Amino acid sequence: MNWFTFLLIFGGVMLVLYQVILARPGLPLAEAKAALAADTAVLIDLREPGEWTATGVAKQAARLPLSDLRGARTQWRPFLAQNKGKKLILYCASGTRSGLAARQLRAEGFDAVNAGSLGRWQNSGWPIHP
Repeated sequence: MNWFTFLLIFGGVMLVLYQVILARPGLPLAEAKAALAADTAVLIDLREPGEWTATGVAKQAARLPLSDLRGARTQWRPFLAQNKGKKLILYCASGTRSGLAARQLRAEGFDAVNAGSLGRWQNSGWPIHP
């Protein structure tokens, strides 16, 4: 095996490990639900609009696409200002995008956490709305 092949395989393995680590939820659902009930946190669905239509959205979740967080922030900017000081509980379809977004928001000084996937919320009995 040459060095290029080794580096390619090594890079692929590292990318997979990175994604697995990011996709791991960083907050137990019971704790997330308690924070939402106490109004010390907000729940954010950062999937894209077509996904919201196709599978629904968790009860109480703000619909703020990741594309806007990484782009113009026309929706994110006022939302963040309005919810300053609250924990941002993020979820997506699998937990990967919410892990990336949580990392980005923490780097910007926000208290953000990856709450995994919509399926995780649904499986816990949390209501899902169209």
